[in-house]
Amino acid sequence: MPEQNETSKYPLLEELLAGRGMYLQATYTNRDAAVLFGVSIRAIQDRVSSDQLTARDLPGRARFLSIDLEEFLQNSIKRKRKSRS
Repeated sequence: MPEQNETSKYPLLEELLAGRGMYLQATYTNRDAAVLFGVSIRAIQDRVSSDQLTARDLPGRARFLSIDLEEFLQNSIKRKRKSRS
């Protein structure tokens, strides 16, 4: 796996791509995103419909840019719940 450093524009995305043996692309389709996240295309479409994932209206069909997937990953970090005393 390539070493991530501070100059990486998309550290979370690049780490996930490397783990899947994939490479950074200019755009990603629903299918690409589904393969990347290990989910169905429908799951990706549901995230787009609920505004959790931003899709671009580019020629041909909706596409994702690297920044869209990086932001989705950054927003997906689970926070620990505060324990009640």
